[in-house]
Amino acid sequence: MGFLGKQLLNVVEWKQEDENALFWKWDNDEIKKGSRLIIRPGQDAIFLHNGKIEGEFADDGDYDIESDIIPFLSTLKAFKFGFNTPMRAEVLFVNTKELLVKWGTKNAINLPAAHLGLPGGMPIRAFGTFSCAVADHEILIEKIAGVKKTFTVDDVKERIVSRLDQLLMKWIGKEGRDMFNLQMNAYDIANGIQEELDTEMQKIGIGITSFNIESFSYPEEIKKMQEKAAAQSMVGDVNKYQQIAFADSMTNGNGGGSVAGDMASMQMGMVMGQQMVANMQMQNQAAPQMGQAAGGAVPKFCPNCGTPTNGSKFCGNCGTKLA
Repeated sequence: MGFLGKQLLNVVEWKQEDENALFWKWDNDEIKKGSRLIIRPGQDAIFLHNGKIEGEFADDGDYDIESDIIPFLSTLKAFKFGFNTPMRAEVLFVNTKELLVKWGTKNAINLPAAHLGLPGGMPIRAFGTFSCAVADHEILIEKIAGVKKTFTVDDVKERIVSRLDQLLMKWIGKEGRDMFNLQMNAYDIANGIQEELDTEMQKIGIGITSFNIESFSYPEEIKKMQEKAAAQSMVGDVNKYQQIAFADSMTNGNGGGSVAGDMASMQMGMVMGQQMVANMQMQNQAAPQMGQAAGGAVPKFCPNCGTPTNGSKFCGNCGTKLA
């Protein structure tokens, strides 16, 4: 009899070998007398009867189904186990944890770029992550769990990626955004996409809790154009170029002894020499003018006796030399 008793027992649990599963339906719908329910951390257990939710249990632990669970089931709370009368009910385990998923565009997105000589558009790719979690048990059961035994983040990712091309095109194309520096607007673009994806996925009981764009990838020829433009901009600013070259020589050559250091020193010397020559020229041009002003000026009154000079180089009253 002890052997038969053990044979009738079963354990209702989800060992959750796949950490990416959002829910899993227990295989055996016959719950025998003496059976136990095990709920692990990060799980909810939902009892279903004829497709209808009978009870939801969120606290992890080990429970006796007859004494701890059945009294809380809506239409099965009066169920009495017998030797040949197992309770027929489905148990759905739901993963309550938030799951992080990496994503990337399947195909390049062609942004309008006729002004660049690209009539077919400029192809870019995008990469990032999103997080998802079960948001509504009832909707999930109605839309997904009724026809599937399990549902994973890969299933969610497939739905997300199928919408990304259109959403990226929509949010990248907002007025005023620089297509060559999309990373600057990545936060706003990602927020707009998350809001639309969450609205869409809530229809099956899944919430998109975050959406991030880590990088945009441009074609190789566009990258070269960007690098060339940046280099020309830096070289065009002579002072900045020389300061960077000098700082680089000090860092890499410890002030000298390297080709970069020698070149930087020569450049700095040339600039200093040019500045010195310019200063000397300015001084030479100013010297005659200063001499003329200092040597030819005559005061209006004699500094010795105060008599008006009338432009004379000697005072007519006391004879003092005035210029």
